[in-house]
Amino acid sequence: MADVHKLIEVLQRLVDAGNTVLVIEHNLDVIKVADYIVDLGPEGGSGGGQIVACGTPEQIAACPESFTGQYLKKLLK
Repeated sequence: MADVHKLIEVLQRLVDAGNTVLVIEHNLDVIKVADYIVDLGPEGGSGGGQIVACGTPEQIAACPESFTGQYLKKLLK
């Protein structure tokens, strides 16, 4: 967990310096602090590749079609 916290700090410093940061991530602790999320799915591999939802973490959490949103919703409470 300390590694994730350190990663979030480094990413935030990059953003604070005016950089655009694009991250491909499955860790919900990283996802929940994103400014904007593009959720691909609905499954992995050949069952995925479609945009299921996009928006803020709160918007993704409110999307019932998003598996990511279902888990994110629990974390944001």
